[in-house]
Amino acid sequence: MSGRFVARLVVTISAADVGRRISLRRRLPTGEYSDVVGVLESWSDNILSVRRRDGELVEVPEAAMVAAKVVPPRPPPRRRPRDTT
Repeated sequence: MSGRFVARLVVTISAADVGRRISLRRRLPTGEYSDVVGVLESWSDNILSVRRRDGELVEVPEAAMVAAKVVPPRPPPRRRPRDTT
């Protein structure tokens, strides 16, 4: 058995997923990969617009997308325990 890790890159989203939270891996012009997680706001003219949780809108050319999937909504923020002293 070799020590190589093999990942299967699959795109399982479509334009029907607009409004849902996605995780997307894209190939940058440098050849590196970058991940974008957020709400898919639009998918038109071969451009995906993803709104990150900090409000930044990221536009990804469809041709740069190498993997993508729908992910669950962000969990609610955790509440800190109250100080009872």
